[in-house]
Amino acid sequence: MNGKCKGDAGERELLEGLSSERHQQGLLANFKGGRGNPDISATVAGHPLHIEVKRTERLRLSEAMRQAKRDAVNAIPVVVHRANRQPWVISLELSEFLAIFAGNK
Repeated sequence: MNGKCKGDAGERELLEGLSSERHQQGLLANFKGGRGNPDISATVAGHPLHIEVKRTERLRLSEAMRQAKRDAVNAIPVVVHRANRQPWVISLELSEFLAIFAGNK
């Protein structure tokens, strides 16, 4: 599977998981993304997120976070990533994490 196909599949997989979790847990979030829109946007507890999805064995997190920051317009940049047969992991700056849960920003 080439990188582009793997990336697209990773985005679809994450979007399905987020949507499923939203329904099961009653999360206050809306997720959108898909074909023609390569990234996922979400609103969690009133905070807009720009989610950069990376499905790779060797993540260059600093580079991925720079890309998320560049692409995030009036949203918190987030990188969600996983390697083969591993769970999804979320990376964001500590100040952004604290703002979400403190109700600030």
